[in-house]
Amino acid sequence: MEQPSEPPAFGLSRREHILDELRRSGSVRVADLARELGVSELTIRRDIGLLADRGLVTRVHGGATLRSRLDTSVQGSAGRGIRYRVGMIVPSLSYYWPHVIIGARAAATELGVQLILRGASYAVDDQRRQIASLVESGGLHGLIVAPETLGPDGRALLHWLESLPIPVVLAERRVPSALALTSLEWVTTDHVFGGSLAAAHLASLGHRHVGILTSEGSPTSWQLRRGWDRAIAELGLDCDVDVDATLDALDGAAREELVADVLRQCRETATTALLIHNDPQAVLLEQYALDHGWAIPEDLAIVAYDDEVAESADPPITALRPPKQDIGRLAVEMMVDRLEGGARRPVRRTYVLPVLYPRASSAPVLHD
Repeated sequence: MEQPSEPPAFGLSRREHILDELRRSGSVRVADLARELGVSELTIRRDIGLLADRGLVTRVHGGATLRSRLDTSVQGSAGRGIRYRVGMIVPSLSYYWPHVIIGARAAATELGVQLILRGASYAVDDQRRQIASLVESGGLHGLIVAPETLGPDGRALLHWLESLPIPVVLAERRVPSALALTSLEWVTTDHVFGGSLAAAHLASLGHRHVGILTSEGSPTSWQLRRGWDRAIAELGLDCDVDVDATLDALDGAAREELVADVLRQCRETATTALLIHNDPQAVLLEQYALDHGWAIPEDLAIVAYDDEVAESADPPITALRPPKQDIGRLAVEMMVDRLEGGARRPVRRTYVLPVLYPRASSAPVLHD
């Protein structure tokens, strides 16, 4: 017996609901819509097909994405629609990474990429969980990620990323050469060069006794140190103050005690300049030094690395600024090149140089 046809209003209402969900979140999954609306997945696929035929959505594996005017213009000029859905997972949404995200979004808009953003943490387990959840959601063409890369857990995470069935581009991360992974691509600031540039800047101002304070466990600090150590050796500088710590993780009393100890070491070793990663640590040390009678930069010159808030300190802190927005933009461009070039395209790994911004916290040394 023939089943009665569905009232047209039901299908229209359902398709309007699909469009509302797409406008809200940018993408939908067939399975989720079928469960939510109490219909079969076949029905939802037909609805998506009708919307795609009208030029309102783009079908992807397992669901659909909202079609923008860019899709139409690209299709008209190139003869085919170019629309990619790319996941992006970063370890922080509050420090450093917002600038990377801004650059990625700008490139995504220009290139017809839908960027699906997720914030994780610096913990390997959390990163893997967020990446797996995004991949399993379906419909992704590629991933831009900033994973942990050091230690056994970091190495295991990189091997797992290499095994994924979609392209992966690392942002502000690189794979240790010893792992010999061949498919992962990356765009990163050359932090090693940043360490060298900081040392060269201080040497040019006449500082001969210098020191370094880095963020314990940071994926940037060890690279800064590599460049710094190489440069001070070549420049003939003495580095008698060398501290790796995380001031933000300490309570007020412990933080003041550590900062006081760093400054005590500077005084005892006649150290006249410090490279500090990151900005918050540089600002904390500068404030404490000023409150306890130090003159900046006369008694101690300070160079920060990251340049998030260094310019707002008093005095403004000389800083090295990674090209964060460019990192995000280049990561998206690299992903699109990979998706369009396929296996024929060689694997690319790009390093971008940081820029030094001299400010009032560093000046020629007055005494040594």
